[in-house]
Amino acid sequence: MTLDPILNAPFAIQLHVCAAIPATVLGPLAIYRSKRDLLHKCTGYAWISAMAVMALSSFFISGWRVIGPFGPIHLISIFVLQGLISGLSDARAARIAAHKATMQSIYWWGIGLAGLLTLMPGRRLNDALFGTHPETGYLVVAAGLLLLTARWWSARQGGWLSV
Repeated sequence: MTLDPILNAPFAIQLHVCAAIPATVLGPLAIYRSKRDLLHKCTGYAWISAMAVMALSSFFISGWRVIGPFGPIHLISIFVLQGLISGLSDARAARIAAHKATMQSIYWWGIGLAGLLTLMPGRRLNDALFGTHPETGYLVVAAGLLLLTARWWSARQGGWLSV
């Protein structure tokens, strides 16, 4: 493992990674904390800020171009930004169930799915984590997609993964 692919990347990618790390770590604390106390609010606002920076910075990264500099992964960024606004509005209007569902969805699909896609061979994060064995990214992505699918299915069924 080496950080060289990230450290030598353009500023937008470095900013994106610097926002993704706290968003990934703070997410579970912010979105699964049942108490609506100061810790929940502070971590929630920090998480929202990190997610917004992460989503906005993604528009300056063009890896898989489909329309101009934009690719399919940018749809996730739009989903995240819209979801952050909607989830925050829900919280302020005391629609807690909607707030909780929106924020959890953003975490799992915005960080989970987009994060998995960055592990594909040829991407900088794959280079940083797997170095000389980029094909490992396929295995990690496949396992992650299975977990996301299991979580989605369980949530539809009201199962234990729907927490």
